[in-house]
Amino acid sequence: MNAAPRIGVIHTSPATVDLFGRLLRARIPSATVINLLDDSILPELHDNGGDLAAVEPRWRDYARIISGQGVDIILNACSSIGELCARVQTDVPQRIVRVDAAMAREAVRRGGRIAVVATLSTTLRPTSEIVVQTADALGETVLLESTLVDGAYPALIAGDPARHDELVAAALKRAVHANDVVVLAQASMARAVPGLPEADRAKVLASPSFAVEDVAAGLATTGAA
Repeated sequence: MNAAPRIGVIHTSPATVDLFGRLLRARIPSATVINLLDDSILPELHDNGGDLAAVEPRWRDYARIISGQGVDIILNACSSIGELCARVQTDVPQRIVRVDAAMAREAVRRGGRIAVVATLSTTLRPTSEIVVQTADALGETVLLESTLVDGAYPALIAGDPARHDELVAAALKRAVHANDVVVLAQASMARAVPGLPEADRAKVLASPSFAVEDVAAGLATTGAA
């Protein structure tokens, strides 16, 4: 058993670097976390209408690069490019964890009316699709509501996290009252959840904690943790 598992995390936003570093070290204290960040991917996807083919070659390179660092598992921290995980998995021996996979399973388990809330248009479609695909795989039927929170992500990147949180919280309050569960399409949105009333927080799912548990479970199956 490896006493110090190595976890590779591929990011497309600086907002997730500290977030996942903190959560992974809290859950797996002995872990070494290796980060790789390309913050040009999300703007490119925004400009090209979400065409993953344009960014897939270099994301494949990133997976190979981080694989070569001797990591035991790889976490893709970006929902917008979640579909690339399955495509690239054959390129590397380590398991690639899709950031929102475990969250989607929990959302389907909790109820049939599910809202997906995003601050980036590029994440709204893939997150909605993984929820529907997960429901189909589990033999469940869901009613999906999708909401884009305009202005929130630009505020976060511009250094105004308070405005981001205000906009996201307002959208979440509306969504929780009309649905069984609310799914956050981006890990960066989780920062707005603590400001919600307790009853609302209980209905909101954010991917980071679920993804970290997915990573921990993956390491356990390989004997790395």
